[in-house]
Amino acid sequence: MILVLLHIAVPGEIELPTMSSRRVVISGLGTVTGLGVGATSLWEGLLAGRSALGPITRFDTSGHPCRLAGEVKDFSAKDHVPKYYRKAVKVMARDIELAVGAAKFAVEDAGLVTRATLAAASAGADVEGEATGQTTYPAGRIGCQIGAGLIAMEADEIASALASAKTDDLSNVNAGGFDVRAWGTRQGGTGGMNNLQPLWLLKYLPNMLACHVTILHGAEGPSNTITCQEASGLLSIGESVRVIQRGAADLCFSGGAESKINLMGVFRMNLAGRLAETGVRTDGGSLILPYDPAATGGLLGEGAGIIILEEFASAKARGTKIYAEVAGFGAGQSGPEHLHLAGRAVPAGVDEGLQGAIESALSDAGVRPDEIDAIVPHASGIPEMDATEADTLRAVFGGRLASIPLVTLNPNLGDAMAGNGGLAVAVGAMCILHQTLPARIHAGQPASDLQAGATLARQAKLRNVLVCTSALGGQNAALVLRGAR
Repeated sequence: MILVLLHIAVPGEIELPTMSSRRVVISGLGTVTGLGVGATSLWEGLLAGRSALGPITRFDTSGHPCRLAGEVKDFSAKDHVPKYYRKAVKVMARDIELAVGAAKFAVEDAGLVTRATLAAASAGADVEGEATGQTTYPAGRIGCQIGAGLIAMEADEIASALASAKTDDLSNVNAGGFDVRAWGTRQGGTGGMNNLQPLWLLKYLPNMLACHVTILHGAEGPSNTITCQEASGLLSIGESVRVIQRGAADLCFSGGAESKINLMGVFRMNLAGRLAETGVRTDGGSLILPYDPAATGGLLGEGAGIIILEEFASAKARGTKIYAEVAGFGAGQSGPEHLHLAGRAVPAGVDEGLQGAIESALSDAGVRPDEIDAIVPHASGIPEMDATEADTLRAVFGGRLASIPLVTLNPNLGDAMAGNGGLAVAVGAMCILHQTLPARIHAGQPASDLQAGATLARQAKLRNVLVCTSALGGQNAALVLRGAR
């Protein structure tokens, strides 16, 4: 049996716009990276060819084979939230703080009035809810989709609680001096776990990045968190685009943030075989060699890229600056043969998941491969991943790939994981706005058919820019950015 539903519009009835009728543009950029806070600091650092990769200072790296990363210096979310909200920073992990700061910069860049900006401007902003005034958009028309990673607990915080469950009886089953019973509260346990702060878990839930941003800025429309490693940010932006296109919101906070520059994060990524051994070297920028057979691995960076996505007609009507239009989006999943795990040899070759994501984005944008003017790829510096990515780009673009400039960010910032997508899109959007390609760092020799070698910043005619990435778990995402007009 086939059921057919017909809808006949009647006079005066409101017709919801179709997805294809609502264009989505980028009207605000908020970034926090080792090159500084705010999109201007990031852009100026990239133009100058600076690298933020240096010795890790956040914890003692003795005994770690990788001792370099891209740290964000002198940053605290306390400096970027209304006074009444500063106590909440106590339950923000580093990832959350980065996202909150980046969201604030994006709001300022877009010229928006939100709950947080009203509170900051209000004389009675010491008390939550005291702010009065009119926001740019109603709360229900603002969405928020932010990519996040698995947030590692702070070692000193958990260690101080574990110490209270320590036992000198090494003969019991809890060898190593940790007593599970003492950690708990049942059957005579002394409750060592109670020495964690009451809201401890709220610091480490991945959805808390979007949670704090929505509370601060009054975003009560569709909200979501995507945790897909390096693809998280691009996938979140793609979802935000669809939310606006289908008319569920007029504006979305989107992108991602993550910091793995902590004891557990660096340890995990080293076990995954993704980090270069740094020895006594201090210049991380010269250590990451995208698409170079001599590359030894990547380096971590912490960062956040939160962008404001807005329905084109609304953005244009309020006279805000428009960086670029998100013209197309695609996603795909790699097969198990392309999962890059420690100790596992992954043959180079086309990754059909990444290829599918790129081709879907091109199709969605209505552009051919020969219409792409620049690419912002993952370019991790991890030899196996770079080889697969390069082969996939060759499959999509053929011989023309040699003439397409690549914008490689890892030698400047390190791998910000879930923060990568938002940062890459922010850079791609600035390239289009300024019709400029930033300088490129490379201390080695990339493949001859890839424009990935060292170069200075230069002017370029940029109409369509592709942003794409793969991820540790096999997820892939791609976006096509276009000059808005």
